[in-house]
Amino acid sequence: MQATDILLALLTVTIWGFNFVVIKVGLGSFPPILFSVLRFTFAALPLAFFIKRPAIPWRMLIAYGLFQFAVQFSLLFYGMKLGFPAGLASLVIQLQAFFTIGLAVVILGERPRIAQLLGAFIALTGMVVVATHINATATLIGFLLVVIAGLSWASANIVTKRMGKVNPLSLVVWGSLIAIPPLLLVSFLLEGTSNWAIAANNVTWLSAGTILFQAYPNTILGFGIWAILMRKYPTATIAPFSLLVPVVGMLSAALVLGEPLEWWKIVAGVLVLTGLVLNQFGGHAMRFLNLSKPDQ
Repeated sequence: MQATDILLALLTVTIWGFNFVVIKVGLGSFPPILFSVLRFTFAALPLAFFIKRPAIPWRMLIAYGLFQFAVQFSLLFYGMKLGFPAGLASLVIQLQAFFTIGLAVVILGERPRIAQLLGAFIALTGMVVVATHINATATLIGFLLVVIAGLSWASANIVTKRMGKVNPLSLVVWGSLIAIPPLLLVSFLLEGTSNWAIAANNVTWLSAGTILFQAYPNTILGFGIWAILMRKYPTATIAPFSLLVPVVGMLSAALVLGEPLEWWKIVAGVLVLTGLVLNQFGGHAMRFLNLSKPDQ
């Protein structure tokens, strides 16, 4: 990868990692699905009136909007609303990297390297550590919802790969617009207008700021960069960068929200980061070792 693209990927995962703190704060003021509706409304409007729809089939745009935004974030927000901690949510949703690699093998015919598979296995053991330390039933349900949210994100990654060349800003704006109607309907059915009224009466500068952060740095900038990188490089190269999200997420949650950093959280985070490093650089190391071997 080019150095500038690596920096863009790191910027994106930093924003996404801190965003889990922002989500936790926002969920204290808004019902989870309504929170998603507001996020994508601000991300889509008024930009959709000035930016042309991406030149891709409607079915691909709808699939992207549903998988990347509507399904992923409704499940993630509900999982966190049920008590799943922000730091752990930032870690667990990164199962999307492995879901993405698996779907790319099945659907796109990509072939991951041995080092990438080994890295995925090591990082997956970190997820097992998390799963074995969950006690409360509601938190377990939250954990499962976040896992499924990761699968939705992975599906969106595959849709992005199949689009070909597309304007990333247009894709994110119109994808956000696509997500609004189904989310609004689900919020109406599950949360009701009475909860909407309560949320409107309790809006503060802080809660409004969480919506704006969700809409602009996190959605427009973050997912715009991600779409560019997913098109430019192999899926197995880009998807694992998101494994840095929990490093930022867990540290941010500890510093801002006071979430404890128990030993098992640290172990899980180290395993995930180790998997990422092996995924990114293991192939280069193996080639170097092969080149360094003396001729027989």
